[in-house]
Amino acid sequence: MRVNVTIEWCHDTTFRLANDKKCEELNPKELLLYATAECAGITVMSILAKERIKPKSLEIELSGELDTDTVMAKSIYNEFHIRYNAECRHIEEQSKVSHAIRLANEKYCGMLQMIGKIAPVSHEISIVSSETVEA
Repeated sequence: MRVNVTIEWCHDTTFRLANDKKCEELNPKELLLYATAECAGITVMSILAKERIKPKSLEIELSGELDTDTVMAKSIYNEFHIRYNAECRHIEEQSKVSHAIRLANEKYCGMLQMIGKIAPVSHEISIVSSETVEA
């Protein structure tokens, strides 16, 4: 069974669940993903704050494959996948945003492996710029 959680940056120091979901609606396995995604997001934003970069948007989707067909207390994650979607205000910021995401990803991949008893972790990073380039 695949479990997904998506968070969005709120343009301050906080994140919220996407699609108007509430924390109290999440099951314990989803809460693990939510906590990890939020920690990764806070880490990314902390690194970017030191660089004085404020992206236009940041979304983190974290999914995990459970070893059971339904969520149970004994369910264990077999694998994880993290997707980072960021939009920069300027093209020059893309490399710094990418670097911040990679640093956070390294840290939280290790954390996910401990949760999933050394489950593999894959990731995607998508960074776009809203700045238009004149030809």
